[in-house]
Amino acid sequence: MTERFVFYRNLAAPLPTIAHAKGVWLVDETGKRYLDASGGAMVVNIGHGVPEIAEAIGRQAASVAYVNGTAFTSEPVERLAALLARKAPRGLDRVYFLSSGSEAVEAALKLARQYHVERGEPSRRVIIAQEPGYHGNTILALAASARAHYKTMFAPWLPEVVTIAAPYPYRFAPDPSALERLILAAGPANVAAFIAEPIGGSSTGASRAEPDYFARVRELCDRYGIVFVCDEVLTGAGRTGTFFGIEHFSGPDGTTIAPDIITMGKGLNGGFAPLSAVITSRRMVDTIAAGSGAFMHAQTYSHNPLAAAAGLAVQRYIEEHDLVRRAASVGEHLGARLAALAREDSPGAQLIGDVRGLGMLWAIELVADRETKQPFARKRKLGETVVSRARENGLVLWANVGQADGKNGDLVMIAPPFTIDEEEIAELVDRLRRTLNEIAATFRIDDQPSKPTEEMYA
Repeated sequence: MTERFVFYRNLAAPLPTIAHAKGVWLVDETGKRYLDASGGAMVVNIGHGVPEIAEAIGRQAASVAYVNGTAFTSEPVERLAALLARKAPRGLDRVYFLSSGSEAVEAALKLARQYHVERGEPSRRVIIAQEPGYHGNTILALAASARAHYKTMFAPWLPEVVTIAAPYPYRFAPDPSALERLILAAGPANVAAFIAEPIGGSSTGASRAEPDYFARVRELCDRYGIVFVCDEVLTGAGRTGTFFGIEHFSGPDGTTIAPDIITMGKGLNGGFAPLSAVITSRRMVDTIAAGSGAFMHAQTYSHNPLAAAAGLAVQRYIEEHDLVRRAASVGEHLGARLAALAREDSPGAQLIGDVRGLGMLWAIELVADRETKQPFARKRKLGETVVSRARENGLVLWANVGQADGKNGDLVMIAPPFTIDEEEIAELVDRLRRTLNEIAATFRIDDQPSKPTEEMYA
């Protein structure tokens, strides 16, 4: 093929063409093999090329591939909803299916707003999010995504969302009173929703809040009548070693914190079909049913039976092979190998400021100076360079930038399929070591920004 007619996000160079994928491996048209250490965009959880999923998709396509979700339902949609209701925290048993994580977040925030309006509180319009954070690329989801480099181009179109600092222990001590101060400043009667990832995604590199953080969030949302939206698009379906990331946190009574809305995507479908979900309570749905009688949100592929059949097959595969528990146990081994790499006396290891994560969600934060945690200047594009060099070395990573102060900062995410074995983990670490050593040979510590401070987020 000499001329290509598709354009992608990266317009600088043509992308390799993947011809085959199996397990944790991708193979391009030249026969080169890549170890998929990030599950694509932290999506692939049961591995590539699983025959059972392909067969389930084929059977559904032969039966009924599409119906309009405003007119009909289907068996796979109902069965997948029942499975998710069984796994969700107490009281969350109503499910709305869409096609992407961005769509799910958009729908969740609209649901929160409509719920307030239907119950007679139309003044509730303020959304509170965490910074840094990422919730999607549709307009409302992008507005809630507190990452300046994403917003710069589209700022004139975005509604205002107010933010508090996200849990980020590597750089900043938590401020337990920040959320309530912001609620009071905005006026409690004006606040519609608080949205947060239970475990940080790429924006803070698998950062984890203190154990009682979400118990405080739940108490404040209850006290002031605010809808708590838990964004599990990345963390859901076992990525952190529990089915939902919020299961790592509990209330004073020891039970899992129950948000008002959970969003899912990525691991829900494992990469086999576009699918996401909004999970909420009967209370919220019944409030709308008793009012206008219709949720003011629908899309062409809402409640799609083919995508639901793929998602149902993926979730059954996870259950049958006990992959959530495997993600927790093998994830500990992966984390230990990454931590050992950071302790090595090698040039590449000196770039590693922090290794953090749990389950099959890990991050390596890259710094110019370990002692001061000084990041490389953004113009150096270290994160992108590491990902590009890793791909040359047959290793697929996911980069994030700007987390240190809103502009500077580089980290790479390591989130392989739950099925990766110890030999493949060793290969992953070897290729990562080689990549970092090659990068260290060319990067110099000069012209760096000052050490970031918490005030930079103000």
